[in-house]
Amino acid sequence: MFEVMMYDGGVYRSEELFEMIEDVGGVVLQKNRSSQMLMVTMSVPGEDREAITKLCTDIGGVVKDVPLAGTEIAVVGPTLGRHHMPHPICDIAEELRRYGSVTVVMGMARGRGKATAQMSAVERGIVEEYDAAVFVMGNFKSCVEKKSELLEDVRVPVVLVSGPKPDGVEDRCEAVVYGVGRKASRMRTPPERDKLEEIAETMERVLRDKKRSLEEDPLFVHPAEVKQILENYEPIDMCLRPSPIALHLDGLRVKIPYSEHRDYLENVQVYGRRLGEVADIFPSRIDDSSVIIRIKTRSQVDDEDRSRN
Repeated sequence: MFEVMMYDGGVYRSEELFEMIEDVGGVVLQKNRSSQMLMVTMSVPGEDREAITKLCTDIGGVVKDVPLAGTEIAVVGPTLGRHHMPHPICDIAEELRRYGSVTVVMGMARGRGKATAQMSAVERGIVEEYDAAVFVMGNFKSCVEKKSELLEDVRVPVVLVSGPKPDGVEDRCEAVVYGVGRKASRMRTPPERDKLEEIAETMERVLRDKKRSLEEDPLFVHPAEVKQILENYEPIDMCLRPSPIALHLDGLRVKIPYSEHRDYLENVQVYGRRLGEVADIFPSRIDDSSVIIRIKTRSQVDDEDRSRN
C-alpha cells in the first residue's frame, strides 16, 4: 500500500531523495522550490517509509504527513467583495495547503443577499471540476440556511463553514463546521487555529469516503503515472503557472489550453492505450485556461471495449 508524505528542507543532497523515490517505485506528486528550500510531496510504498524518513533526516529535512495530497479543492465565498471575502477564507485555503492540497479561492458573481443569492450553471460547473469544495457562508443563521439551497445540485463533496450552527442542511452537504464567521482579521488565536484544523480534518474525512469508492472500482491508471508521462511535454515543462499539473483523486488538471493541445493529449500512450480511450478529456470552464482529464475506471474501459467488439 502506498503512503503520501512530504519532505520539507533544503535542496542540499535532494538528488539522493529523488533517486531513492525512483528506486522504491514511488512517485513525486508535487515539487516546490523557493531559493534554497524545497518541498517534495511523494507517494511511496509503506514498507519503505522508514528508510525514506531516515534519508530525509540525514540530509537535514523533516517529514510531514499530508493526508490531502493529490487533491485540488475550491474554497468558495459568496462574492469577491471585501464584505464577503474576508481573511478566514484565505486562512482556510492556506490550512488545506498545509495538509497537502492544491487550493483555489473563488467568489460567486451573485452570492450576496439572502433573497438574491444565486449560483449559475457555469459557476457550478467550475466548482465540480475540483475534488471537493468548502463553502464559507457567514454570520446569520437564517441567511446560511437559505443560501445552503445553492449546494443541493453540486455533484462534488461539500463542507459548509459558517458562524452559527444551521438547521436542516445535512442533506445538502457532506459536513458542516460552525464557529467560523466573517471577521476582518487573521485567525491567529489557539481556538481559531483549532477551528482551521477541524475544517481540514473534516475535509480529510469526507474525501476518505471518496477514496474508498475509487478503491472498489480502481482507475485504469493512477493519475500520478499520467503526470509523469505528461511532465516531459515541452509546453507543460515551460509553463510558468503554479503547479502546471494538479493531481485529482480521479484525474488531473493540466494548465495548458485545450484547443491547442487536445490532439497531443488524446494520443498520449498509457499502457498501450491512447489516453483519449481511457480518460475523458475536456476544457476547463475557466476560459479554456486548462484541461481536465477524468480517468475512467477499469470496469468502464472493459464495458466500452465489449461494446466496440
